[in-house]
Amino acid sequence: MNRATWLQSALHPAGPDARILSELGWLMFGGGTLIFLFVMTLLLLSLRRNGRPVSTLLWVAGGGVAFPLIVLSALLMLSIWRSAGLTAQSSQQGLIVSVTAKMWWWEVRYRDAKSGREIVLANELHVPVGQPVYLGLTTSDVIHSFWVPALAGKVDMVPGRVHGLTLRASTPGVYRGQCAEYCGLQHARMAFHVVAHSPEGYAAWFARQIEPAAAPADPALERGRQAFVDQRCSSCHTIRGVAEGSRLGPDLTHVGSRLYIGAGMLQNHRGTLAGWIADTQGIKPGARMPSFDKMDGATLHALAAYLESLK
Repeated sequence: MNRATWLQSALHPAGPDARILSELGWLMFGGGTLIFLFVMTLLLLSLRRNGRPVSTLLWVAGGGVAFPLIVLSALLMLSIWRSAGLTAQSSQQGLIVSVTAKMWWWEVRYRDAKSGREIVLANELHVPVGQPVYLGLTTSDVIHSFWVPALAGKVDMVPGRVHGLTLRASTPGVYRGQCAEYCGLQHARMAFHVVAHSPEGYAAWFARQIEPAAAPADPALERGRQAFVDQRCSSCHTIRGVAEGSRLGPDLTHVGSRLYIGAGMLQNHRGTLAGWIADTQGIKPGARMPSFDKMDGATLHALAAYLESLK
């Protein structure tokens, strides 16, 4: 699929809800511009020395009461009318995905209805085009906020609660999202991506993701798999079929298929994987993962190659 990455912008809507919000935003912007021009015109007229004086009562009643009452009432009615077209939040949708915000990354969970098995991703959400997807949003630590400007509005994520959001993408592509509530040191580097597939492409992606990690056929990759075990990476990370059970860090079962690592910081390939493992704290200070800067180069590159192979 041709994954043209869209701007993280509410001015480039790619879904029905985002389109309504964009229309309301342009309406407010246009209305504010007209009001500004009107006020500036009155200001220029007031500077005329030979202008006819206007009574105080007319200024107060007209400019202070009637004008804002009419304008704000019109904007209120229009926003109520357009907001009625937003997708109703309902967990009865065909596809339900759990998203948990953590300092400073996103855990995304799917469940296969047939087998009951889970797919766990980090910082990446995959959806089929044209189908509403219900997101159950929560957080494991502080308040975060889920926002994909091109697809929907912003929803705060409060500890101990689950908030709902329905996404629907109209066009295949990659849409960047961001935590929109200050949550600590790396708040600005807590991004994620929504990948919208065709229905057939989504089904193929899901079928690949539900499988455990494939056993490496190449001896060099087997050395990387063994390094994952020997370096005790399984204390924080799961690779289904290799080491399971830990939920402290991102699930790495199919990490090689993801577009970015580090919550949107680095494009995903062997070099960035090695750099991230060796110098996590230099790249993203405060992240919960320590830097493995004492690992020898051969082991580091073997581990990075193995992780890259997990498609």
